[in-house]
Amino acid sequence: MSSRISPLRGGRSHGGARRWTGALAAALVGIAVLAGCGSASTGEPVVTSNPAAPVTPVPLSLGPDWPTYHGNGTRAGYVPEGPDPASPTVAWRAPLDGAVYASPIVVNGLVVAATEGGSLYGLDAATGAVRWRTHLADPVPGSALPCGDIDPIGITGTPVYDSGTGEVFAVATEQGIEHVLFGVDLRSGQVRDQRKVDAPGSEPATHLQRGALLLANGMVYIPYGGNYGDCGQYLGRVVGVPVTRNGPEVDFAVPTTREGGIWAPSGPAVLPGGDVLVTTGNGEAVGGAWDHSDSILRLSPQLRLLDGFAPSGWAQENSVDADLGSTGPVLLPGGRRVLAAGKGGGVYLTNVDALGGVDGQLDRLEPCHSYGGAATAPGRDGGAVVYLPCTEGLLQVRVGTDNRMSRGWQAPAVTGSPILVGTTVWSVQQNGTLDGLDSATGQVRGTVQVGAATRFATPATSGTALFVPTRDGVTAVALHH
Repeated sequence: MSSRISPLRGGRSHGGARRWTGALAAALVGIAVLAGCGSASTGEPVVTSNPAAPVTPVPLSLGPDWPTYHGNGTRAGYVPEGPDPASPTVAWRAPLDGAVYASPIVVNGLVVAATEGGSLYGLDAATGAVRWRTHLADPVPGSALPCGDIDPIGITGTPVYDSGTGEVFAVATEQGIEHVLFGVDLRSGQVRDQRKVDAPGSEPATHLQRGALLLANGMVYIPYGGNYGDCGQYLGRVVGVPVTRNGPEVDFAVPTTREGGIWAPSGPAVLPGGDVLVTTGNGEAVGGAWDHSDSILRLSPQLRLLDGFAPSGWAQENSVDADLGSTGPVLLPGGRRVLAAGKGGGVYLTNVDALGGVDGQLDRLEPCHSYGGAATAPGRDGGAVVYLPCTEGLLQVRVGTDNRMSRGWQAPAVTGSPILVGTTVWSVQQNGTLDGLDSATGQVRGTVQVGAATRFATPATSGTALFVPTRDGVTAVALHH
């Protein structure tokens, strides 16, 4: 039984869909990653033992799926019903073959985790047992890249599940250097498809695929920024790939000379009608016409630029690497307003239907130097509440129906990208502490040690469980009333 399914690789080209003959498909069935199978040509063993047994059994009750970053394409990170615990407890720990930068996803009783070791794992959500492991690509050492701070690099962006095909989609960085989209069968871990997804004319070694993948409009949207250090001739980009393998790929590049990365870990968000929202990082321009860096951008399903917003000081922010795009767009309940907060410290509220161009915000609030992904939920009287991961501490922002923002509570020691379960905000810190805060007051309801995490780590949830990415793998936490 092999931990890697490796279809024939000859003849793969950008934009080409892999279609296999019946004979080859039959051969692949014979080497599917299933418990108890034989071995494939690579000879790599699949992990079939259970390294995740807890010290004492802790029951988990699963609920709705969590198939993408923060649960759905709005990136809300909100589950209305959920336990508000006083004593969260580690249920299991699953050490994997590399650090987990991406959020886990939870589908049909499986936790799917992507590692910087270049593997996807299907873990039993109740026990942490490895149901399948598929090694997609050998990780690339940091020394092979012109700059960056992930070493080695395998799969960084959060995968997405498509219920229509039963596939998990993930992008791996392969030695070479190139980015490859894999479609993996959720049930078995078998690779069904793989395609190179670097945009024409791009320099793959200078582009980092950190942002979460988005499934919308029958497409998988893949965002790209640059490596840490901003080396090389990179541009913020989004590549769209049809799920059905039929039809052309589409792509968008920020209309600037260099940089403008689309790198926020939460990735693009989708509007009710199918348009896509992204935030962009700083560009090289420090004067002249607005180049759509340091912005919120609205794109059509075919990735045409439709509208945009930028702070009045976008050029100055460019000059000091203070990009708005360090946090993804926060689509508020109702889908007609979007909030953005970045390195520059400003929090901006804009109208989705008329983003406003330069200085066209509905309201501005500060300071919040924000990185990662936010969570949002309906507020009182038709308003909204947003929880932002600021370096100053997790911040509650209230948004009224009058399009005015106000500061709520702030938790100085809590900075990780949050989710909201019931009335508890959950945030994991780099030191390995998972904090649960009362969403109304910011008071701590419970803490638990889950293991050291990366800066942008964010939990996934289902039922009475949280699934937390760590530098060693995944930790499951049981939520008790």
